[in-house]
Amino acid sequence: MAFFQAVGDFLLTQLLGMTWLKDLIGKLLALLFGSAFAESRWGEAIHFFLFDFIKIGILLCFLIFVISFIQSYFPPERTKKILSRYHGIGANLIGALLGTLTPFCACSSIPIFIGFTRAGLSAGVTFSFLISSPLVDLGALVLLTSVFGWKVAILYVVLGILLAVVGGTVIEKTGLGKQIEPFVLQGEDIDIEAPAMTFRERLGYAKDQMLATYKKVVLYIVIGVAIGGLIHNVIPQEWIESLLGSRQPFSVLLATVIGAPIYADIFGTIPVAAALFEKGAGLGTILAFMMAVTTLSIPSFVMLKKVVKWKLLWSFLGIVMAGIILLGYLFNFLEPLIV
Repeated sequence: MAFFQAVGDFLLTQLLGMTWLKDLIGKLLALLFGSAFAESRWGEAIHFFLFDFIKIGILLCFLIFVISFIQSYFPPERTKKILSRYHGIGANLIGALLGTLTPFCACSSIPIFIGFTRAGLSAGVTFSFLISSPLVDLGALVLLTSVFGWKVAILYVVLGILLAVVGGTVIEKTGLGKQIEPFVLQGEDIDIEAPAMTFRERLGYAKDQMLATYKKVVLYIVIGVAIGGLIHNVIPQEWIESLLGSRQPFSVLLATVIGAPIYADIFGTIPVAAALFEKGAGLGTILAFMMAVTTLSIPSFVMLKKVVKWKLLWSFLGIVMAGIILLGYLFNFLEPLIV
C-alpha cells in the first residue's frame, strides 16, 4: 500500500504537478537576479507566470497529441454512425461520453451538431454531445488532477457527463429539441467517409492538431496565466474569500454569471482557477466559473442562435446554468471531503 501511495504522490507532484520545474525556475531566478528579487512580489509574480505557462504548455501539447490521435479513430461520420445505434437515456450517455473523446470547443461543436441533426439523431443525443464536448475531455481530467488532485478531477468529469445527459434528456422530453431552424432540418446530410489512416498518418495528424491547437489557445493561456499571477500576488486573500469563499451564499451564482460571457478554453482558465484556489475561493465556485466559461460563452451562443430558435436557446442557457450552479454548490459542500 505504501508503494502505491508513493507512486501516486510522485505522479501528482512530480509528473502532473511538476514541482521539479517550479523548484528549477525558482533557483534560476535566484541565480540570475539574486535571492532578494526572487523572493519579492515581482519575483514571485514572474515565477508564477513562467511556471504555469511552461507547465500548461507541456501538458497541453502532450494531451492534445494523445487526444487527437484518439480522435483520428472518431471522425464526425463515424461518431454519427455510433450514436445512431442507441436510443433513450442510453443514447444520451453515449453522446456525452463521445463528447469527451472529441474535444471540440463550443463554437466548433455547432457544425457537428448540425450534422447530427440532419442525420436524424435525437435532440437528446445531439445536445448531450454539445454540452459534453467543450466541458469534459481527457485534457480537463489531467489538468484538473495536476491542480486539485485526482478526486476532484474524476468527480468533475463524472458530474460534467451527468449534466450533459440530464440536459439532453430534458430538452428531448420537453419537446424543446424541435425548436430548430428550418434550414437545418431541410439541409442535405452529406456523409463523406473519412479515408483510412495508417499508424504513421495518425501520428502526423496528431502532431498537426497539437501545433494548430496550441497556436489557437496560447494567447488564452498567456492571458489566463497573467490574470492568475495578478490574483496570486496582488489581490489580498481576504477579498477573494469575502466574495468567492465556499461559505459565501452567492459565490457560485456570481462566478457563473461572470464566467458565462467570457470566451476561453479550459487551458486558459486553469491558471486562474489555481490562483483563486490558493487565495481561498471555494472549489465549487471555481469549477462553476470554469464550466460557465467553457460552455456558455457569447460566441458559442451567437453561433447556436443561427441554428435554433429563441425558445430553445434560452431554455438551453437556463438548463445548463442551473446545472452548473447546482454542481458548484455541491462541490463547495463536498470540498472538505475531497480536497
